[in-house]
Amino acid sequence: MLEDALEVPGALHAILLSADGLLRAHSQNIDRDEAERQAAGLSGLQSISRSTAEFCGSSDTPWRQTLVEFDAGYVFVVAAGASTYLAVSADSTVDMEAVTYRMHKLVDRLGKEMTSPPRSDPDYST
Repeated sequence: MLEDALEVPGALHAILLSADGLLRAHSQNIDRDEAERQAAGLSGLQSISRSTAEFCGSSDTPWRQTLVEFDAGYVFVVAAGASTYLAVSADSTVDMEAVTYRMHKLVDRLGKEMTSPPRSDPDYST
């Protein structure tokens, strides 16, 4: 499912991470060791970003997204559920609006996949 976020030209890698830095999933084009290293770093990045809400004028302003720009590209981090974040890296040619749109659409899909309704067993009666 993470591959969907990479369908924008210039998008490179996608990882799903927990707030405490554990890797939950990664796209095929990044190896597990690198994805785990990035998950650890990105959890710190989103934590720092959330702690600076007062800089926007209110300490109760909810965090939505962090964007880091480098000479060679970008890293986007968005909330993807309870204590879960989606991160995508991209080169400098990426359409930033298109990649964030794809990320938010993927978060919508992930939310539905991660929260499935309880299963009922027709053979079990109470």
